[in-house]
Amino acid sequence: MSSKTLEEYVRSAGLSYKNLRRIYEEIVSGRLKLVDPNPPKVFAEYLVRADYSAWFWTIVTLTLLSVVSVYASDLIPQLLYLRYVVGSVLVLFIVGYVTIELLYPEEKSLTDLERLALSIGLSLAVVPLLGLALNYTPWGIRLEPVLTTISSYSIAGALGAAYRKYKIVRRES
Repeated sequence: MSSKTLEEYVRSAGLSYKNLRRIYEEIVSGRLKLVDPNPPKVFAEYLVRADYSAWFWTIVTLTLLSVVSVYASDLIPQLLYLRYVVGSVLVLFIVGYVTIELLYPEEKSLTDLERLALSIGLSLAVVPLLGLALNYTPWGIRLEPVLTTISSYSIAGALGAAYRKYKIVRRES
């Protein structure tokens, strides 16, 4: 197995569709491993580089958009539909996705379909557990505590998963 940067390999193979298809097949079969010539050295650099952390910023953005849509829909009634859509994504997918990313940070450990199915399933399991725990607090089960708990869990879990993924990147470089 050879290790080259993507730029080195594409230059040596040419840019035709046939050559790009051959490169793809070599990567999938494991005969070729592409390496990053300049991997992130610190966690903050990992978070800033979109090629590593786009998933993290997508989760944070959707979570914050959900929080904002809950409060903004009281002021602007047209945002109620956005609140329904983004809130459903937060409750039914993001909570489980963050949990899966935290438990299985390596890309190769699960296929995309397995990640999707487990994300939905774990969301359906974790959100009621968060609600159950919240029931025994002084705040109870109301909109603000539930929203705070679910969004905090999502962002904290995403940060933990990002750190675990960063450790894998550091180990491989």
